[in-house]
Amino acid sequence: MAEDLETRRILVVEDESLVAMLLETILEDLGCNVVGPEGTVAAGADTARSADIDAALLDVNVAGELVFPVAEALKGRGIPFVFSTGYGEGGLPEQWRGHPTIQKPFTEVAVRDALLEALSR
Repeated sequence: MAEDLETRRILVVEDESLVAMLLETILEDLGCNVVGPEGTVAAGADTARSADIDAALLDVNVAGELVFPVAEALKGRGIPFVFSTGYGEGGLPEQWRGHPTIQKPFTEVAVRDALLEALSR
């Protein structure tokens, strides 16, 4: 199942350096190629609009800004994404509920399963 993630290009938008490093390690262990990580919404949105990516992991609160402009850019390109938040899916605005969401702190299995769910939609 994890082989479905091998060579996938995954954008990471995360402002916390330790969490970004953890995600990079998890994704690399799953065989993914990490794009970023981007530490601001503006940088994440630029990358989301232009980079060759297969999916994305988006921290909901990036340096005090909500990540939804990045999600809009990805949605517009038909690129699946996973939200990462300390509040779980219940902490998302109604329009974004239903997207795969992992709750911090997360495990490698949670990241893998959420990405596979996003990519299978």
